[in-house]
Amino acid sequence: MRQVAHHENLVVSPHGRNYVPNAVVRVRRPNKRRMRPAHRMAPASLLLNHRECRLHAEEGGNVRGVLDGPDVAVTLRGGVRTRFHAWEFVRWFADAWVGRPVEPEDGCTADELAAAEADLGFELPAALSEGYALFGRRDDLIRQQDPLVNPSGLYVDDALDGVLVFRRENQDCAFWGIPLTQIEQDDPPVVVESHHGWVPFLDRMSLAWVELVLSESLFAAGNLYDACELPDALMPDIHARYARVALPDHPMWASEDDSPMRWYAAPGRVIRRDGLQDQSWIHARGRTASDLETIREQLPGPWVG
Repeated sequence: MRQVAHHENLVVSPHGRNYVPNAVVRVRRPNKRRMRPAHRMAPASLLLNHRECRLHAEEGGNVRGVLDGPDVAVTLRGGVRTRFHAWEFVRWFADAWVGRPVEPEDGCTADELAAAEADLGFELPAALSEGYALFGRRDDLIRQQDPLVNPSGLYVDDALDGVLVFRRENQDCAFWGIPLTQIEQDDPPVVVESHHGWVPFLDRMSLAWVELVLSESLFAAGNLYDACELPDALMPDIHARYARVALPDHPMWASEDDSPMRWYAAPGRVIRRDGLQDQSWIHARGRTASDLETIREQLPGPWVG
């Protein structure tokens, strides 16, 4: 069985090493690939307000979380079909789960995004720039474990004819990015790099935003987080008590054994399972200490905390 060392500030490595919360690590910056000059587009115009997101959902979306309570599975029922659904989810999650609504000052400024685009030599995809403009300064949502890169830190990796890197593992063991061959799409696919090389992560940047917020919020929770290697015998309890969150399967960068990652939820509780093997790691987050204790009682595995 893989061992996990105890740390006073519980942030668990499921991959044979401890993570250090908020570790400061220099971002790798390969030679940038210069692209064609960009047609200027005002980044400020990319910031969507709450009313616009809600109107879009009413016109054809299915975002439900505001009225259904703090249940991630209910909020994402039907999936994240457009980037507007992603923004509505993040607003709901920040308010209902974290208890701190998204405010205008939580977004990166138009000047920051314009400077990043000028440095790169091309416009950022709409789904990437809109996320930065909406909550790019909310470290509690996006920079706890494997952080989002600041706009000034965006760079192009030379692999795959160029990959725009926007996120990194906290010890630079993995990176997330958008292939430049698809950079002109509004909501392009995302790839992840580890020792296996670059592989597909999720089909759309909007999905990657939702995954990022959920994963980073797990490790931001302090005494609201725990993890264990769950025996297969307890999986029926997950299926009976928790609904599968409508996010596609996506790979864990560390190994194939820890893939795919899948999410489950109940009111006030979120679980991420890494891999399908017996003793696969699960990461649990309660909205309150009582919610986390409920998870432990319902799934009586060898919890680390």
